[in-house]
Amino acid sequence: MSISQFPPPASPSPASSSRSLASSSPSPGSFSSSMRLWRPAAQRNLRNQWSNLSNCRQQWIVACSAGRSHATLLVNSYLSQKYMPMMELGVLSDMFDIDKKALKKLFTQQSSYRIKLLSSYKEMVAVVVEMVNASRSLRCYTKLSTGSLIQFSGTKEDSNDAGDCGGIPFGTCHVEMIPEKMAEELVEMFKREVMLKRLLIMELISLSTEVPQPINNSWSDELYHGEFDHLTKCSLYSMEVAKPVLPRVKDYNIGSSSISHTNQPTAEILQIYLTTWLAEVNIDTHRVDEILALVGEEIRVTF
Repeated sequence: MSISQFPPPASPSPASSSRSLASSSPSPGSFSSSMRLWRPAAQRNLRNQWSNLSNCRQQWIVACSAGRSHATLLVNSYLSQKYMPMMELGVLSDMFDIDKKALKKLFTQQSSYRIKLLSSYKEMVAVVVEMVNASRSLRCYTKLSTGSLIQFSGTKEDSNDAGDCGGIPFGTCHVEMIPEKMAEELVEMFKREVMLKRLLIMELISLSTEVPQPINNSWSDELYHGEFDHLTKCSLYSMEVAKPVLPRVKDYNIGSSSISHTNQPTAEILQIYLTTWLAEVNIDTHRVDEILALVGEEIRVTF
């Protein structure tokens, strides 16, 4: 976060100070104890980061939709290759090597969709990284300085600094409406979902009609260059076991024994994979809308 600077207010004369306090200053009990006081710099930062979170959600929707399209086309190419030898070609059977040419083209298409699917996954991971960064940047701290200007930063230097810099009331910020907690809840949904998407992608990019079957991907394999660095930023990579954290569905962990890979799943299983991708079981859309509506009303921003 860039540092903002604001000059401290000029000290008023005793007479004007007393008049000001009498006319405009609230009484000690006029603000609820649950309210937090925010300087303009902290208010702007809060609005900007929540706007960023809202934009990230839209980026996720786009990347996820593109990913499902690529996944569907990849599955169709694979199934066409799988069933081609059993198909009756009719009048096309007299065309020399028509089946081999079709298989070659389908194989090329599958390889292309595999690359595009991984690209969509990379975009989804990037969105989650951005969401995590935004959720961690909601607080704006007063920078300790001996100069005449008040400075703000994203780094906490005073243990008693609440991250709102002190100032004027900005929303009610009751215990159940703490922006940081709601951001954490929202981001956690997308963190879980991106790992479930990773599991599905591992299965889909491993599809193969080749004989013998190629070596299966392992959960500890990097799907694209730099993936583990990105997952580490989201606390989705375990340094202890040197592999990404296991996917979760809601509050249930998927055990490592459940992550079995087959290069030739049935069409029914593949349909379940695509349906699971579309369902986004870890993202409660109603709750996401509710969080954005509540926060938007609280900080006076329309998402």
